[in-house]
Amino acid sequence: MHRLTGILFFLLAACNVSAQKGAIAGRIYHGATNEPIEYATILLQGTDRGTVSDSTGVFSLQEVNPGFFRLIVSSVGFKSVVSPEIQVQGNQTAFIDIALAEDEIALKEVVVRPNFETRRIESPVSSFFVNVQQIEKSAGVNRDVSKALQTLPGVGAMDPNRNDLIVRGGGPSENVFYLDGIEIPVINHFSTQGSSGGAIGVINPDFVREIDFYTGAFPANRANALSSVMEIRQKEGSKDRIHTKLSVGASDAALTIDGPAGDNATFIVSARQSYLQLLFKALKLPFLPTYNDFQVKYKYDINRKNEITFIGIGAIDHMTLNKELQTTGTESQKYILNYLPIYEQWNYTVGAVYKRFSDNHLDTWVLSRNMLRNKNYKFEDNNESKQKTSDYLSDEAENKLRFERDFRSLPVQLKVGGGLRYSRYVNDTYRRLYRKGRVTELRYNTALNLLGYQLFAQVSDEYIDSRLKLSFGLNAVGNNFNENMRNPLNQLSPRLSASYSLSVRWSINANLGRYTAQPAYTTMGFKDGEGKFVNRNENLKYIVSDQLVVGFEHRPHENMRWTMEGFYKHYDKYPLSLVDGLSIASKGTDYGQVGDEEIISAGKGRAYGIEIMYKITEWENLNLTSTYTWFRSEFTDNNLVYRPSSWDTRHLLNLIAGYCIANNWNIAARWRYAGGAPYSPIDESLSSDREAWEVTNQAYIDYSRFNTLRLSDSHQLDVRVDKEFYFNRWLLNLYVDIQNVYNFKSQRPPIYTNRNQNGDIISDPGGDFSKQGLRVLEESSGTILPTLGLIIKM
Repeated sequence: MHRLTGILFFLLAACNVSAQKGAIAGRIYHGATNEPIEYATILLQGTDRGTVSDSTGVFSLQEVNPGFFRLIVSSVGFKSVVSPEIQVQGNQTAFIDIALAEDEIALKEVVVRPNFETRRIESPVSSFFVNVQQIEKSAGVNRDVSKALQTLPGVGAMDPNRNDLIVRGGGPSENVFYLDGIEIPVINHFSTQGSSGGAIGVINPDFVREIDFYTGAFPANRANALSSVMEIRQKEGSKDRIHTKLSVGASDAALTIDGPAGDNATFIVSARQSYLQLLFKALKLPFLPTYNDFQVKYKYDINRKNEITFIGIGAIDHMTLNKELQTTGTESQKYILNYLPIYEQWNYTVGAVYKRFSDNHLDTWVLSRNMLRNKNYKFEDNNESKQKTSDYLSDEAENKLRFERDFRSLPVQLKVGGGLRYSRYVNDTYRRLYRKGRVTELRYNTALNLLGYQLFAQVSDEYIDSRLKLSFGLNAVGNNFNENMRNPLNQLSPRLSASYSLSVRWSINANLGRYTAQPAYTTMGFKDGEGKFVNRNENLKYIVSDQLVVGFEHRPHENMRWTMEGFYKHYDKYPLSLVDGLSIASKGTDYGQVGDEEIISAGKGRAYGIEIMYKITEWENLNLTSTYTWFRSEFTDNNLVYRPSSWDTRHLLNLIAGYCIANNWNIAARWRYAGGAPYSPIDESLSSDREAWEVTNQAYIDYSRFNTLRLSDSHQLDVRVDKEFYFNRWLLNLYVDIQNVYNFKSQRPPIYTNRNQNGDIISDPGGDFSKQGLRVLEESSGTILPTLGLIIKM
């Protein structure tokens, strides 16, 4: 199969297919009033080509070569902007609407500088833009949104096969995500409940226009973020005709359809189905995952002053076991089968965004509902005729309403708003535990209803000929879980940002803020064996993080950007496990759920470091990015002793390159380096206890020596080659993506088994039949992972 695909790839490459040109069309409008801006100048960045908008704000650029472009838009009385990146393909029209903001300063001379990443006044530090090209063409990303973000400064990943975002030493539970302004708690298949990671992204990259990613200095209207905020802005459907796009990768196939839905409406809809289980079974892997996802966007321009957008996104996941390997598999395969449960999960988010434009302000109403069902269970010896050793089923559902008013006619920029959230959490749990020298059982049922709220305001202004920019934000949240959380003063979160331009090319930026986050529903809804909400007391509180960021930015050339930022994060009231005596900050990068245990909000933490980035954008068809992060991440145990978190790799280095060659070839490469992660030795006495082992079929961690050991450093090279073919009415994109090209074997924490090579339980050397021996099964992982992909668009 691979050989046939390779032959097809190079046969097509040798064909003399004439390159077809595309077009860019759209509308230029006033961002506050939605009124069209006539006679605006639109330039195709990097060329001398351009056009102007007509009396309705509409423009069109024809005969554009295929590639990735931005538009520079300027008009008298408005601030000039550079558009998000647009992918132009042969025989296709790319549509984009661009908003301009009024410029209150009368300039003697207008100079348009193609600033690729203009930072917002409320977040002058710790903000990044991820464009379409980074998602579509980057090596090792495989068109996955989260994987594209894992190469940004301060962003790490503990497992190359997962989408967990580890941002500035914070865990994956500290991130929030928005899709066209609607919060989406789940963006990954096989997600970890109580966290935000998972295996494969749910977001279809065909929908993505651009991503704003904040690693600090979070805007006041975004609550519950401690480490990052991801703002995904989606494309709108094409306005000319119906388009169809088919994408086939190594693990799934996707169909996307977009186009007009009447005179004033557009739509885009997609469905994706995996065939990963077939590949995994052929490779004789112990688990067989299946996933499906769906996404839709519909936008209707009611009139010039009113518009409404509907979105929907959902996923269905199922991971079963390859039981054939119980008799024919290797030792490692049998070990995984012994402890891994079956996972069944589905989730969705639906919502509507209504915008009302006026001469003085812009009102935004957001109404949404999201739900996650998480189910997993395990039978003894994977035999369904025997009893279950664990059985977990829970639902998380949220209904949200948010209002924002953005004032446009005041002497300062002002945004105010608030929101309500009604949540319902249901849980039915059974699991075996080993506590105090004996096997026990935990059974409980939960039905928890919560009402939450938020209020926010952000005021910003410019001084000293716009060289000094200041922004102050305030956020207050709360819910009715207990008295402490009900009081908004306990969760009051002020933040202040400042930016000063030392010259045209140098600036210094800073942010000081306090941020809060609600504990996970798994924690708030946990019950003990007697059916009591053990965490529903004044000892459970919102997590608090005080953060300081200071940075410099230098732009030696319009295509070049150099930044350096130092950050310090202090955590307070972090959930502390009473069973393990440790912060749960180091949990969340495994399947299942985290936080469903007895907790006290007494933990503290700290993360600090420095980030350096140098970036060259679209210089002679070349894109280069290098990022380096040095950081520390530590959280306290129950004795208030700081211990390294599981994300404390200390060093992160990324070298990324992409080059567009003639005849629509594109080559990309990425080299990643990460310091060794800390890990914990096992509790040999407890793990050698046969009764204790049979509960989990895994070794137990020695929490008294938590993360006292460290793995060796790791590195990996990924390479990708793309070729696009343009025909009269359709296009074809073929690509090859190879991860871990030189087959680096990274060290991993040792896996212990209680069986010898014959499959028999290892006898205790002392002859104690209640005990067993242990041996190390494997301590490294890593393989070359090639991917062949095909994309057809008509």
